[in-house]
Amino acid sequence: MAVAVGCCDANGADAAETMGEQLVVQPNNKFALELYAKLRTKQGNLFLSPYSISTALAMTYSGARGQTASQMATVLQFPLERRKALDSDNQGQPFYRIESELISPERIAAAFGALQKALNARGAKGGYELTVANALWGQKGYEFLKEFQELTQTHYDGKLNELDFVAAAEAARNTINAWVEKKTKDKIKDLIGPGVLDRMTRLVLTNAIYFKGNWASQFKEEKTAEAPFTLANGEKVNAPMMNQTARFNYMEAEDFQGLELPYVDNELSMIILLPRRLDGLSDLEKTLTSENLAAWTAKLRKREVIVSIPKFKMTSQFSLASVLKSMGMTDAFTANADFSGMTGKKELFISAVIHKAFVEVNEEGTEAAAATGVTMRLTAAVPDRTPVFRADHPFLFLIRDNISGSILFIGRVMNPVT
Repeated sequence: MAVAVGCCDANGADAAETMGEQLVVQPNNKFALELYAKLRTKQGNLFLSPYSISTALAMTYSGARGQTASQMATVLQFPLERRKALDSDNQGQPFYRIESELISPERIAAAFGALQKALNARGAKGGYELTVANALWGQKGYEFLKEFQELTQTHYDGKLNELDFVAAAEAARNTINAWVEKKTKDKIKDLIGPGVLDRMTRLVLTNAIYFKGNWASQFKEEKTAEAPFTLANGEKVNAPMMNQTARFNYMEAEDFQGLELPYVDNELSMIILLPRRLDGLSDLEKTLTSENLAAWTAKLRKREVIVSIPKFKMTSQFSLASVLKSMGMTDAFTANADFSGMTGKKELFISAVIHKAFVEVNEEGTEAAAATGVTMRLTAAVPDRTPVFRADHPFLFLIRDNISGSILFIGRVMNPVT
């Protein structure tokens, strides 16, 4: 079983950035919103890092082959590579036809690696904290292909660490959980629960992401006050509402308002989508696609806004195997799985994909962390008035890297005091 956890010249650089956007950012954002569409049927607050999940699964994809790789690429929204192939008709006349094929795991890994290095480099500058980390945990003595190990270490910085799942599965679980806890500054604890790993486990792939940033325009604590927050069912709860009036990027649509709250350095920001109707979040979620989100954020314009949003803290945990199967990643979870790119044999399949995420929003800013686990077993229009943005009822939010456009976290607040 394998577990993936998710706790030149200028023209050349532009071309590389464009290619990375096509291979990673755009696909990740599409996957993020399609996954959110599946998970939004759950009750209550919701928070996850689709970037963490994409990275963990992309590492797993590095060892996938055949139909397993094709299904994973489709679900993860990886584009097909199209090329001209010379052919001839019945009369022997040559012509070109267009062939489509999967982009190689090496190119996908290189694009993920470039984005991860860029995020970590910017997070290390000091304006905010942002770290992305990967690791592989393999069964002691079990042979993994050198090519697979080199690819994951070179691009994902995912070194293979040996553990003994056969004789000491519980000790192995504690070791992996301790790594996740350390990489997420103690915010993600016990990612892998008891019984998830056993003597049939052969590989665990882990991804962890941690972010802590202060608002570029902080809320003053003395302006925070208890106020009613109306739940989707009409009931009211008292919540600590943070208040300020400042210039922010803002937009309005017929059914909702949009607000962008930047963090220090303006390289990352939180975008909040607030339905006009107290019970309008469900309808807004149904329209949330990567195309619509891009169109909405393109309408954000700087202006003075009266802002009131609740302080909140939440932790969410998901077992994603059934969701990913429903999205089309079916073979990977069965004995039909082909992960021969990991070992040279078709003897591994994914037994579990686990994700856990934490977020806290207060006057200073935001702290968020997440980790994802994949386990593999042996086969077996803006008005003139100063707008008021009062988030006193359920709303959607996401944390985005403004440089690459990557959605790092996404969630919703149904009740800020639970």
